[in-house]
Amino acid sequence: MEPIRLQKYLTDCGVISRRAAEKEITAGNVSVNGIPAVLGQKITPGEDAVTFRGKPVLPRASEQNGKSGYTYILLNKPVGYVTTMSDDGGRKTVADLIRDVRHRIYPVGRLDLYSDGLLLCTDDGEIANRLLHPSHEVPKQYLATLNALLTEEDLEALAEPFELDGYMLRPFGVDFVRYAKPGGIPSTVVRFTLWEGRNREIRRICAHYGVKLSRLTRIAIGKLSLKGIPSGKWRELTSEEIEYLKSI
Repeated sequence: MEPIRLQKYLTDCGVISRRAAEKEITAGNVSVNGIPAVLGQKITPGEDAVTFRGKPVLPRASEQNGKSGYTYILLNKPVGYVTTMSDDGGRKTVADLIRDVRHRIYPVGRLDLYSDGLLLCTDDGEIANRLLHPSHEVPKQYLATLNALLTEEDLEALAEPFELDGYMLRPFGVDFVRYAKPGGIPSTVVRFTLWEGRNREIRRICAHYGVKLSRLTRIAIGKLSLKGIPSGKWRELTSEEIEYLKSI
């Protein structure tokens, strides 16, 4: 979905009027992704978690779909697709991959253009807000191919407390998976486990330590796994997976 002004989002969700929303934003009663909002700020519905006086602000329910009333799919996003539903620059988007989904859904969170892997798409605003809000601490796992043969000490250094743009990142996990030689280049495959999703966090951590990252794949969101989904394809969530999301 395209970014919209925060006060319009609050109004569209049936919370308060635009004029009242402006006053509440100025008073510091509205937050986006856990950070107090500012007047004129734009947000992307389904990607940003908005709260008003501590309570999640959710989009109005979309058209009903079977028992749950919502659509939930897991997509294996390939490299070269942007995580938006449209793009002014004419780039390929995830919308191109889910055209055959009958209901209008949107991606929860982002994978950058050069990353691939698991992406949840849904029209359930409450679930989206839960997954995006840092307080729920849903772990996300990534396989990263680093163009170097790293030692145990190197991996421990990668996992050290790290400050990004003046913000101290929450602790994250770095685990050795295997050594590899993609394209003849000696490399180390590691698994990163993050509990928050700062912009290009893993790429920037690797750049800070001077390690080249050649591939980054998200393999899991909580208990949801990429396993069995070919690149560029998607599947619907099972009833058990939907119940898991609701329990977060």
